[in-house]
Amino acid sequence: MGKPTESELQQAIAFAITMRESGKDPDHVAKALLSLNYRMQKMEKLLSATKRYLHAGQSATDHRALLLAVQAAEAANTETDRDENPEFGTGRLA
Repeated sequence: MGKPTESELQQAIAFAITMRESGKDPDHVAKALLSLNYRMQKMEKLLSATKRYLHAGQSATDHRALLLAVQAAEAANTETDRDENPEFGTGRLA
C-alpha cells in the first residue's frame, strides 16, 4: 500500500473532521484517522529532533529540543486514551 500524497491526506483529514463534527462516524474510521494523524505529527517531530541531536554532536539546545519532542509524543499517546482530543474538529492538528 502506498503512502497518500499530501493532497490526498489533507482531503481525507478534512472529510474526517466533517464526519466527526456531524456525528456520522459509525465505524470510528474518522476518529482513528484523526488520532493517528495527530500522533504521527508528534512522532515525526520526535524523529526530526532525534536526527538533529545525533547529527549536531549532542548540544544542550538539541538535547532540550529532543526531550520536549519526547514529552509531546508521550502526551499525544496519553491524549488518545481520553474520549476526544480537544483539537479535533478545529482544523488545527499540529
